[in-house]
Amino acid sequence: MPVKNQVQLITYPDSLGGNLRVLGEMLSGPLADVFKGGVHILPPFPSSGDRGFAPLTYLEIEPAFGTWEDIRWIAKDFDVMLDLMVNHISRRSVYFEDFLKRGRQSRYADMFIPLDKVWPGGNPPQEDVDMIFLRRPGHPFSEVTIGETGQVERIWTTFGKGNPSEQIDLDVWSEPARELFVNALNHFARQGIKMVRLDAVAYVTKKAGTSCFFVEPEIYHFLEWIAGVATPLGIELVPEVHAPYAVQRKLSERGYWVYDFILPALILHTLMSRSSQTLCRYLETCPRKQFTMLDCHDGIPILPDMEGILEVSELRQIVDVCVQRGAHLSRILSPQHKAEDGFDVHQIECTYYSALGCDDDAYLAARAIQFFAPGVPQVYYVGLLAGENDLEGVHLTGEGRAINRHNYTRAEIEQALQKDVVQRLIRLIRFRNEHPAFGGQFNVLKGSDREVPLSWRNGEQVCSLQVNLNTYRATIMYTDQAREIKEYDV
Repeated sequence: MPVKNQVQLITYPDSLGGNLRVLGEMLSGPLADVFKGGVHILPPFPSSGDRGFAPLTYLEIEPAFGTWEDIRWIAKDFDVMLDLMVNHISRRSVYFEDFLKRGRQSRYADMFIPLDKVWPGGNPPQEDVDMIFLRRPGHPFSEVTIGETGQVERIWTTFGKGNPSEQIDLDVWSEPARELFVNALNHFARQGIKMVRLDAVAYVTKKAGTSCFFVEPEIYHFLEWIAGVATPLGIELVPEVHAPYAVQRKLSERGYWVYDFILPALILHTLMSRSSQTLCRYLETCPRKQFTMLDCHDGIPILPDMEGILEVSELRQIVDVCVQRGAHLSRILSPQHKAEDGFDVHQIECTYYSALGCDDDAYLAARAIQFFAPGVPQVYYVGLLAGENDLEGVHLTGEGRAINRHNYTRAEIEQALQKDVVQRLIRLIRFRNEHPAFGGQFNVLKGSDREVPLSWRNGEQVCSLQVNLNTYRATIMYTDQAREIKEYDV
């Protein structure tokens, strides 16, 4: 079943009302006809950390969120996307707990990556460690002690903060890991899941003498294998890769869906600098088979996604403005991925509405540009409700990303839905869902550097967007059902 070219929602299972049942009620009630493209439910599985991204299993739903019956109920009316964390699994999973007990004698031993799988003797030379794209300080390894033997094993753990990490890397070439993925995808298909995001897929290849990030050609071998499992099940795969633009182009050229992680910062740059030149040049050539977004559960991507798109000085200006507006920053750890002058911002932790100074017109202009850009638009639940930075959440959790992860009660949702900016956004989403021109050809029109002029044409059906960067006024001209030209101020 093809992916619908309509707007999708991204949300945690408990962030819109507390559980999956309430989420379904919101989608079919107050948000009826809004998210016709479907819903990406961030990991609803039992997990030991990283808000669902350290899964114990894919065959169960965390009881606090609901059941698979709730997922199936949502999937009856909405295309559902779930995550498959192909790079890692929880250290509290039955698989790793058995390895912790029995070590190399465990039936699951081959599922994990002791360092001697990569380097003879398990001792990586420092020059190899220095090449790795790090997501943990110093190195991506954890030490564990095997219960039955007392032997200390050093294993690969790309993510996490502790030693050992809560997220244990999988050997995706091993039979037990592949069995895990096959079972998960088959189970998802039985529950009516239409799309699966391959979380952290760029990290799956561990190869001495490389960055261990998007290692070619091995990454394509893995993607071809897992697509061979998913496609016959009717599941579309979406590789999640934060990397320079050239990497996204490679995936796109091979026919894969990609995420446009460039658009969020590029639109901020456009609105803050009041210059459309870089954005328009990018939109002329960007992949067409992609998902677009402005905000997500992590942050606004900066490095390495924006390498070669904006100058470091331009990225600094965006970061400085967002920090003034309350943002936190996550940093690049690997020296080879930092800018030459030491600039090291990985992501801006901030709601998109706050990043734009809670300016309703600027925010709606940003969404209008996103919806007119090539690709399937996704709207994160905080962005849907024009949420502001949740500084209390950061204080309570100690997690910078909590700034954009507020859990809304029913009452808070109802209150937010009454805000003028949210009503305007919902109207814009419905327009993007319904107008037939978006099924046709995209063009960047000629215009001044102080405006963003975009258009779509499908036969005689046409719609065009004009964003005035001096005033942030966004105007849509479109043909109605009678093919008469109408005007719509966003």
